[in-house]
Amino acid sequence: MTLDDLTRTSGEWLRGTGPESDIVMCSRIRLARNLADFPFTNRGSRTEKTEIESHFRSAISAAKLELLYFDVNSLSSLDRQFLVERQIISRELSGSEGPRGVAISSQENVAIMVNEEDHLRIQYMLSGFRLNEVWDEINALDDQLEENLAFAYNPSLGYLTACPTNVGTGIRVGVMLHLPGLVQTKQIDKVFRALQKINLAVRGLYGEGSQAFGDFYQISNQQTLGKSEQELIRILTDVVPQVLQYERQARQTLVTERRQHLHDQVSRAYGVLKTAQTISSEETMLLLSSVRMGINLGLIDDLSIATVNELFIQTQPAFLQKLRGSELGVEERNVARASHLRSRLANGRMATGES
Repeated sequence: MTLDDLTRTSGEWLRGTGPESDIVMCSRIRLARNLADFPFTNRGSRTEKTEIESHFRSAISAAKLELLYFDVNSLSSLDRQFLVERQIISRELSGSEGPRGVAISSQENVAIMVNEEDHLRIQYMLSGFRLNEVWDEINALDDQLEENLAFAYNPSLGYLTACPTNVGTGIRVGVMLHLPGLVQTKQIDKVFRALQKINLAVRGLYGEGSQAFGDFYQISNQQTLGKSEQELIRILTDVVPQVLQYERQARQTLVTERRQHLHDQVSRAYGVLKTAQTISSEETMLLLSSVRMGINLGLIDDLSIATVNELFIQTQPAFLQKLRGSELGVEERNVARASHLRSRLANGRMATGES
């Protein structure tokens, strides 16, 4: 598998399957780990970072993990952005310098970044609301790696990490939610304030510091020290269903009180996406959000959630340029994006009746 191959596949987390997948795009858990005999990444020399890479690659070989390793340091800026858009690497890993890489599985549900803020950032993702299943998988993967790597660990503090807020379990438990109903009914801020009061972080599509494109938000724990992995997972598994309930109530309000407006909004969004000759990334995300909600409310036939999920990624700048095999200016990308949308949506249609 090469980076070019990824333009012809999609990650498992985009398939629109699993529990509550109408709202929960994916469940994700990340573990921060550092090797005991090396300084943290921000204090490590180039030689030490190279050694960390070497130890990690030996470990995945010894564990017989079927992961493909990409040397991020040798990738072009376009290829690095492509991996960011696919949620495989962080913007921090893309923008840093020196020896660093990422190992991924063919399904893209496993991604292990090397020499980001910590020596290893282990990520596991599945579509839908499946945090317990994700934990089982990433815990087993962590154990496999620990059989071949000595992680920095303190009996009192737990796993040692570059950022004090990650010390302890080193775990970040999160879900990516599609919340257009709460946005349109102007309840989103109230929900987020409630989440922040119980120490849950709310971020945009690409993590910390990013905007909420397409009404997508990531909700995750902020605290890692003093609670077990199971306790942190339980907090999310208890809270997220309440957010889902609020979103479904908001969508029902839109259907009940603004039926004609909602149907018109979805119809216009779908029509523009199917016929536009040029379209920006921001407008595309906004319109796809309406279409995705329209599918779940029964307003659109013959278009799957999986296709819309994929289009959120496939209409991003780096993907379009990889697909065309050349760098494109902003206007050229807008034309290429419209062409790709027309091609993917050619066979879809609006439902004949209102929901």
